[in-house]
Amino acid sequence: MDKTIHSMKAAVAAAIGLLTGLWGWLGWLAAGWIAAMALDYLTGSLAAARAGAWSSGKARDGIWHKCGMVVVVAVAAGTDLLLSLVLANLPLAALPVEYAGLVCPVVLVWYIVTELGSMVENAVVMGAPVPKWLVKLLALGKDAVDSAGDKLGGEGKE
Repeated sequence: MDKTIHSMKAAVAAAIGLLTGLWGWLGWLAAGWIAAMALDYLTGSLAAARAGAWSSGKARDGIWHKCGMVVVVAVAAGTDLLLSLVLANLPLAALPVEYAGLVCPVVLVWYIVTELGSMVENAVVMGAPVPKWLVKLLALGKDAVDSAGDKLGGEGKE
């Protein structure tokens, strides 16, 4: 039995190592976002069912909302790719550091924090007690990511 557990642990560690080698940290961030979207959809459906307000129309709207998020993440990834190509191939456009992508990770983190906040709201509807500090922490996280995005987009500069 002990040998089986150790073998399973080794297999899981090897799979995680392989995926990390293939995906890198951005892949894990995207996987976390996909998991957060799925859990938010599930908890939203459960919260609506508990409140007696579940409807297939609202469920479809939720799926369309998630599809729109996928489009935004794809645009962010395309923006990172475009910036990388421009910086690598246009001698007049240069940064003092190597650009490895910034737009997509910031968008992914913003969406993850938003999904986590939505899950907390769904948990409240389902009757779970939620610590106020968790709600505040998620709001602070979203504000911090918004601020980083604003700086990235040049807002706030005079």
